[in-house]
Amino acid sequence: MTAPLAVPPRVLTVAGSDSGGGAGIQADLKTMLALGTHGMSVLTAVTAQNSLGVQGAWELPAEAVRAQYRSVVDDIGVQAVKTGMLASAVLVDTVAGLLAETDAPVVVDPVGISKHGDALLAAEALDSVRERLLPVATVATPNLDEVTQLTGLTVTDEPGMRRAAAAMLSYGPRWVVVKGGHLPGEAVDLLTDGSEEHWLRAPRHDNRHTHGTGCTLASAIACGLARGQDVPTAVRAAKDYVTGAIAAGFALGGGIGPVDHGWASRTR
Repeated sequence: MTAPLAVPPRVLTVAGSDSGGGAGIQADLKTMLALGTHGMSVLTAVTAQNSLGVQGAWELPAEAVRAQYRSVVDDIGVQAVKTGMLASAVLVDTVAGLLAETDAPVVVDPVGISKHGDALLAAEALDSVRERLLPVATVATPNLDEVTQLTGLTVTDEPGMRRAAAAMLSYGPRWVVVKGGHLPGEAVDLLTDGSEEHWLRAPRHDNRHTHGTGCTLASAIACGLARGQDVPTAVRAAKDYVTGAIAAGFALGGGIGPVDHGWASRTR
């Protein structure tokens, strides 16, 4: 008899679709496959998007999001959940309620603005993110623009990153990764739970093709948590994976191309 194959860790992404394939659900599932997990998805919105920007976005009804989530979680189960674009207060509230009932670590990427500066979260949804979504997060992963959206703080240096992390933690996530990729110099991120700090540093690669970095990092963290890693271990491994993906990012279309989610398999 053939022994049954081991089931890989199961990771669920709750996010929007990027028709260009560089970010959103598409980036999440590529990351999950590359890191040896079984990726599953709950689609929250459809975007018309390419290397030049977002040309249109249409959110799904709350009942469609709820039905997708229950379909996956009630039958297959999950070992980690990652959230991305949630678009509206109704969807943020819907997803936050579902996450509160799920016994699995949650990585919240509080997507508010695309790489090209396009708004992906309604202004009236910010309170729902602060009051409903962030309190159920095991790890929140805001970039500096999202920090400003949520806290009002403008970060220009590393001490500012520490203040931003404290402000984000006040909303309830257990850990926060403040991503400093928009600062000059090396690519530095701050991971903290308010009592311990981990400064994660990597060389900055001279490559403009970085579409999907935020989605990819959050998904990679979720993969590590699904494997049973603690938060600092999962975040360090995710940082290493994303750094390699950025270095291998490639031109696609006439604008900003994506990171390369399969870089590790092509460097062996």
